Amino acid sequence: MNSSGSTDQRPLLNIALFGPPGAGKGTQSEKIIQRYGLVHLSTGDLFRKHIKEQTALGLKAQSYINQGALVPDEITIGMVDEKINDSPEAKGFIFDGFPRNVNQAKALDRLLNAKNCAISTMISLEVPEDELKTRLKQRAKISGRVDDQDPKKIQTRLDIYAEETLPVAAYYYQQEKLMKVNGVGSIDEIFREICTALDPLQS
Repeated sequence: MNSSGSTDQRPLLNIALFGPPGAGKGTQSEKIIQRYGLVHLSTGDLFRKHIKEQTALGLKAQSYINQGALVPDEITIGMVDEKINDSPEAKGFIFDGFPRNVNQAKALDRLLNAKNCAISTMISLEVPEDELKTRLKQRAKISGRVDDQDPKKIQTRLDIYAEETLPVAAYYYQQEKLMKVNGVGSIDEIFREICTALDPLQS
């Protein structure tokens, strides 16, 4: 894709990877990227990059963060747009942690439509809440992440996911793009199920 937003060839795969905290998105995204040659697009990474480099978008995002406010969707979408334009040879993208709400999903659809492409599928990793809490506590011991150590913070994150992000699954379900994958099992077992969903989309 070029900076004008046009494209000579639609990317083979544009995947929205979903799941609550502790579902294993990071592990599976690495395997998906390796197998299908996709570009990893994480809004968390984009925020850190733009803020560190003090870009115009980064400075705007930082001002909201400093106030304890949510970064407006248009700033996030602006970062996503720039990342896509900077990857003209991409076979597709894996959107990790984005969109987080239905408004962002609609904005992403508009952005991709302007580039003559779309989300191919949403892979949703399904994991019971008790299992998620167990995983997050185990992860806290390894990574030392503060937000994984406090049961109240864990519950808050899960509640926010249920309230704000789960409706995005319904949005893609209406487009017949939702693919639920059992997120409990070995890493390879889960990945095989994901591949079963993605392989037909390459043809």
